Amino acid sequence: MPRKVVQGPIRDKEKTKQKLLAAVGKILRVKGYSGLKVSKIAAVAGFDKKLIYEYFGSTDKLIDEYIKSQDYWTKFNQNVEVDISDGGKELSKMALLNQFDNLKKNKELQKIILWELSESKPILRKLVEQREEVGDMLFQHITDPHFGENATRYRAIMALIISGAYYLNLYTGYNANKFCGIDMKTDEGRAEIEKAIVELIDFAYEDKK
Repeated sequence: MPRKVVQGPIRDKEKTKQKLLAAVGKILRVKGYSGLKVSKIAAVAGFDKKLIYEYFGSTDKLIDEYIKSQDYWTKFNQNVEVDISDGGKELSKMALLNQFDNLKKNKELQKIILWELSESKPILRKLVEQREEVGDMLFQHITDPHFGENATRYRAIMALIISGAYYLNLYTGYNANKFCGIDMKTDEGRAEIEKAIVELIDFAYEDKK
Protein backbone atom coordinates (compact mmCIF):
# COMPACT_ATOMS: atom_id res chain seq x y z
CA MET A 1 0.00 0.00 0.00
CA PRO A 2 1.26 3.51 -0.70
CA ARG A 3 2.27 5.43 2.39
CA LYS A 4 -0.41 7.75 3.66
CA VAL A 5 0.59 11.40 3.62
CA VAL A 6 -0.40 13.21 6.78
CA GLN A 7 -2.16 16.48 6.05
CA GLY A 8 -3.58 19.14 8.30
CA PRO A 9 -2.50 21.90 10.69
CA ILE A 10 0.53 20.06 12.15
CA ARG A 11 2.05 19.33 8.76
CA ASP A 12 1.27 22.83 7.47
CA LYS A 13 2.83 24.41 10.56
CA GLU A 14 6.04 22.40 10.13
CA LYS A 15 6.29 23.30 6.44
CA THR A 16 5.78 26.97 7.30
CA LYS A 17 8.45 26.84 10.00
CA GLN A 18 10.93 25.26 7.59
CA LYS A 19 10.22 27.95 4.98
CA LEU A 20 10.80 30.68 7.57
CA LEU A 21 14.07 29.05 8.63
CA ALA A 22 15.11 28.72 4.98
CA ALA A 23 14.32 32.42 4.48
CA VAL A 24 16.74 33.32 7.28
CA GLY A 25 19.46 31.31 5.53
CA LYS A 26 18.78 32.91 2.15
CA ILE A 27 18.90 36.43 3.58
CA LEU A 28 22.04 35.69 5.57
CA ARG A 29 23.76 34.30 2.47
CA VAL A 30 22.76 37.17 0.15
CA LYS A 31 22.40 40.24 2.38
CA GLY A 32 24.30 39.28 5.52
CA TYR A 33 23.12 39.60 9.11
CA SER A 34 22.05 43.23 8.65
CA GLY A 35 19.24 42.01 6.41
CA LEU A 36 17.62 39.83 9.08
CA LYS A 37 14.58 42.01 9.75
CA VAL A 38 11.17 40.54 10.57
CA SER A 39 9.46 42.09 7.55
CA LYS A 40 12.21 40.90 5.19
CA ILE A 41 12.19 37.34 6.55
CA ALA A 42 8.41 37.16 6.21
CA ALA A 43 8.51 38.56 2.66
CA VAL A 44 11.18 36.09 1.50
CA ALA A 45 9.27 33.18 3.06
CA GLY A 46 6.02 34.44 1.57
CA PHE A 47 4.10 34.64 4.85
CA ASP A 48 2.61 37.23 7.15
CA LYS A 49 5.13 38.26 9.81
CA LYS A 50 2.66 37.36 12.55
CA LEU A 51 3.48 33.69 11.87
CA ILE A 52 7.04 34.32 13.05
CA TYR A 53 5.71 35.37 16.45
CA GLU A 54 3.10 32.60 16.48
CA TYR A 55 5.53 29.78 15.66
CA PHE A 56 8.78 31.02 17.18
CA GLY A 57 7.83 33.68 19.72
CA SER A 58 10.14 36.35 18.29
CA THR A 59 12.50 37.10 15.43
CA ASP A 60 15.49 36.45 17.70
CA LYS A 61 14.18 32.98 18.56
CA LEU A 62 13.69 32.20 14.86
CA ILE A 63 17.25 33.32 14.11
CA ASP A 64 18.51 31.43 17.16
CA GLU A 65 16.93 28.19 15.92
CA TYR A 66 18.40 28.73 12.48
CA ILE A 67 21.97 29.38 13.57
CA LYS A 68 21.89 26.39 15.94
CA SER A 69 20.80 24.22 13.01
CA GLN A 70 23.88 25.36 11.06
CA ASP A 71 26.57 25.25 13.75
CA TYR A 72 28.91 22.29 13.34
CA TRP A 73 30.00 21.87 16.96
CA THR A 74 26.52 22.31 18.45
CA LYS A 75 25.37 19.31 16.40
CA PHE A 76 28.58 17.31 16.65
CA ASN A 77 27.59 14.94 19.48
CA GLN A 78 24.55 13.74 17.53
CA ASN A 79 24.95 10.24 16.05
CA VAL A 80 28.72 10.07 16.53
CA GLU A 81 29.94 6.48 16.55
CA VAL A 82 33.71 6.27 16.93
CA ASP A 83 35.87 3.97 19.05
CA ILE A 84 37.37 6.12 21.83
CA SER A 85 39.64 3.45 23.32
CA ASP A 86 42.58 5.35 21.75
CA GLY A 87 41.89 8.33 24.01
CA GLY A 88 39.96 10.19 21.34
CA LYS A 89 42.67 10.38 18.67
CA GLU A 90 40.55 9.13 15.77
CA LEU A 91 37.54 11.08 17.05
CA SER A 92 39.65 14.26 17.06
CA LYS A 93 40.79 13.64 13.49
CA MET A 94 37.27 12.96 12.27
CA ALA A 95 35.84 16.00 14.08
CA LEU A 96 38.44 18.47 12.83
CA LEU A 97 38.58 17.21 9.24
CA ASN A 98 34.80 17.31 9.01
CA GLN A 99 34.73 20.79 10.51
CA PHE A 100 37.30 22.03 7.99
CA ASP A 101 35.23 20.64 5.10
CA ASN A 102 31.86 21.69 6.55
CA LEU A 103 32.86 25.33 6.90
CA LYS A 104 34.03 25.51 3.30
CA LYS A 105 30.67 24.28 2.01
CA ASN A 106 28.39 26.13 4.42
CA LYS A 107 28.37 29.78 3.35
CA GLU A 108 25.65 30.58 5.87
CA LEU A 109 27.86 29.30 8.69
CA GLN A 110 30.68 31.49 7.40
CA LYS A 111 28.37 34.48 7.72
CA ILE A 112 27.43 33.42 11.26
CA ILE A 113 31.10 33.18 12.29
CA LEU A 114 31.77 36.64 10.85
CA TRP A 115 28.71 37.93 12.70
CA GLU A 116 30.06 36.50 15.97
CA LEU A 117 33.31 38.39 15.41
CA SER A 118 31.70 41.72 14.60
CA GLU A 119 28.80 42.06 17.05
CA SER A 120 27.97 41.25 20.65
CA LYS A 121 24.43 39.90 20.75
CA PRO A 122 22.69 37.56 23.22
CA ILE A 123 21.75 35.01 20.55
CA LEU A 124 25.36 34.81 19.36
CA ARG A 125 26.73 34.65 22.90
CA LYS A 126 24.34 31.79 23.62
CA LEU A 127 25.58 29.90 20.56
CA VAL A 128 29.21 30.35 21.61
CA GLU A 129 28.40 29.10 25.09
CA GLN A 130 26.59 26.04 23.71
CA ARG A 131 29.54 25.31 21.43
CA GLU A 132 31.90 25.50 24.40
CA GLU A 133 29.67 23.18 26.44
CA VAL A 134 29.81 20.52 23.73
CA GLY A 135 33.59 20.85 23.46
CA ASP A 136 34.11 20.76 27.20
CA MET A 137 32.02 17.61 27.50
CA LEU A 138 34.17 15.88 24.87
CA PHE A 139 37.37 17.03 26.57
CA GLN A 140 36.29 16.06 30.07
CA HIS A 141 35.00 12.61 29.20
CA ILE A 142 37.39 11.54 26.46
CA THR A 143 40.69 13.39 26.01
CA ASP A 144 41.32 14.82 29.51
CA PRO A 145 41.49 11.34 31.14
CA HIS A 146 43.90 10.20 28.42
CA PHE A 147 46.26 13.17 28.71
CA GLY A 148 46.03 13.63 32.48
CA GLU A 149 48.19 16.53 33.65
CA ASN A 150 48.84 17.45 30.01
CA ALA A 151 45.15 17.81 29.20
CA THR A 152 45.32 21.60 28.95
CA ARG A 153 48.20 21.33 26.49
CA TYR A 154 46.07 19.17 24.21
CA ARG A 155 43.18 21.62 24.51
CA ALA A 156 45.56 24.40 23.43
CA ILE A 157 46.62 22.39 20.36
CA MET A 158 42.98 21.80 19.47
CA ALA A 159 42.22 25.51 19.92
CA LEU A 160 44.92 26.42 17.40
CA ILE A 161 43.77 23.83 14.87
CA ILE A 162 40.07 24.72 15.15
CA SER A 163 40.64 28.46 14.98
CA GLY A 164 43.01 27.93 12.05
CA ALA A 165 40.32 25.99 10.19
CA TYR A 166 37.90 28.86 10.76
CA TYR A 167 40.35 31.50 9.60
CA LEU A 168 41.61 29.67 6.50
CA ASN A 169 38.09 29.12 5.23
CA LEU A 170 36.96 32.66 5.96
CA TYR A 171 40.11 34.36 4.64
CA THR A 172 40.27 32.43 1.39
CA GLY A 173 36.50 32.54 1.02
CA TYR A 174 36.42 36.35 1.02
CA ASN A 175 39.80 37.84 0.21
CA ALA A 176 42.32 35.51 -1.38
CA ASN A 177 43.13 32.14 -2.88
CA LYS A 178 46.45 31.53 -1.19
CA PHE A 179 47.69 31.40 2.38
CA CYS A 180 51.39 30.76 3.05
CA GLY A 181 51.65 30.00 -0.66
CA ILE A 182 49.07 27.18 -0.49
CA ASP A 183 46.18 27.59 -2.91
CA MET A 184 43.14 27.01 -0.71
CA LYS A 185 40.83 27.07 -3.73
CA THR A 186 42.23 23.76 -4.99
CA ASP A 187 41.64 20.22 -3.75
CA GLU A 188 45.41 19.77 -3.59
CA GLY A 189 45.87 22.77 -1.33
CA ARG A 190 43.11 21.74 1.03
CA ALA A 191 44.47 18.20 1.12
CA GLU A 192 47.79 19.57 2.42
CA ILE A 193 45.99 21.33 5.29
CA GLU A 194 44.06 18.14 6.07
CA LYS A 195 47.30 16.15 6.19
CA ALA A 196 48.78 18.74 8.55
CA ILE A 197 45.75 18.48 10.86
CA VAL A 198 46.19 14.70 11.07
CA GLU A 199 49.94 15.04 11.68
CA LEU A 200 49.43 17.58 14.47
CA ILE A 201 46.95 15.32 16.24
CA ASP A 202 49.29 12.33 15.86
CA PHE A 203 52.11 14.45 17.28
CA ALA A 204 50.00 15.47 20.28
CA TYR A 205 49.21 11.84 21.10
CA GLU A 206 52.74 10.60 20.50
CA ASP A 207 54.38 13.36 22.56
CA LYS A 208 52.11 13.60 25.61
CA LYS A 209 54.92 13.46 28.18
